[in-house]
Amino acid sequence: MKKTLSLLLALVMVFALAACGGQTSQPAATTPAATTPAAPAATTPATPAAPAADAGGVANDPKVTLVYAEVNPIDSFIGQVATAFKEKAEELSGGSITIDIQASGVLGAENDVLDSIMAGSNQIDISRISVFALNSYGVKKTVLCTLPFTFESREHFWKFANSDLAKEFLNEPQEIGLPVRGIFFGEEGFRHFFTRDAISGIDDLKGMKLRVSNDPIMNGLVEGLGASPTVVSFGELYSALNSGVCDGAEQPIGNYKSNKFDEVAPNMILDGHTLGAVQVIVTDTGWNKLTAAQQDVIMQAAAYAQQFNQKLMEGAEQEVLDQLKSEGVNIVEVADKTPWANAVKDVVAQYTTGDLGALYQQIQAMK
Repeated sequence: MKKTLSLLLALVMVFALAACGGQTSQPAATTPAATTPAAPAATTPATPAAPAADAGGVANDPKVTLVYAEVNPIDSFIGQVATAFKEKAEELSGGSITIDIQASGVLGAENDVLDSIMAGSNQIDISRISVFALNSYGVKKTVLCTLPFTFESREHFWKFANSDLAKEFLNEPQEIGLPVRGIFFGEEGFRHFFTRDAISGIDDLKGMKLRVSNDPIMNGLVEGLGASPTVVSFGELYSALNSGVCDGAEQPIGNYKSNKFDEVAPNMILDGHTLGAVQVIVTDTGWNKLTAAQQDVIMQAAAYAQQFNQKLMEGAEQEVLDQLKSEGVNIVEVADKTPWANAVKDVVAQYTTGDLGALYQQIQAMK
């Protein structure tokens, strides 16, 4: 009888252990499903391949919010790139990183943001800037990207932006001791002049007050065209054009439309003097808020956003241009850009001497 009871007790314990076995193991960490960035208003680019990431570990890192400054509206081409970066960073981090986009210049113009960062402010962690915005802060290599007619086509620019050479340019602020680092390149399209009064060619710009952002390259370009550089903050440009403080300005087609400059300056000449190259930069303060794993996520999101930007601009800009034409904007084509390039050749020569000249030739060879 005792042997029988012992055998029954043993069997009960075996079944009990079998039933409870799943409770001792830990649930597997899960990676959030990939999301596709919001479709742009003009066209939907093919979604770049999402980089691999193990969000299970990063999701447990301390939560951090990074403030992202953007001077253009969130629905502009470059605003959509900011959204793509935000969504991918938040996804890959499993929610431990939040990107707070402050668009439409609510944190100030690009130079205001940079001045604040250089002065030690920690209110902004990330900013999308025009590449020429760094020209006043001691960069040398980066200046080459802003010279007139450096890039002859969009394809030429992207060959550069996706090259190893571009990484040197992004890291230049760190090399010279600035408290920022570039994390990816992008572009807004070629920049063109637009004016209050009708124009038909390069000679019509002579004597005009053309808005600049107090950049030495742009000052030289405008002077080379026989016009007068007029410093106006981007946030005040609409009213300056409306009131006649300046006669014209220059922007990429997408920004011209999204900022409604066509309402006050309905004439645009497609001279394409400079490609609207941009960088997204992270401050040292913002970078140091992140763990090593979160820093890796930021760089993966940066690579994704750069691809998104490249895909977005294929065809999207032409749709906006067609819309502007249909709305009555006076669009002037430029069949021969040689007179334009000759007018500003001294500006190019001034910044392409010595080692910089050799570096400039490397970019030119990527055509």
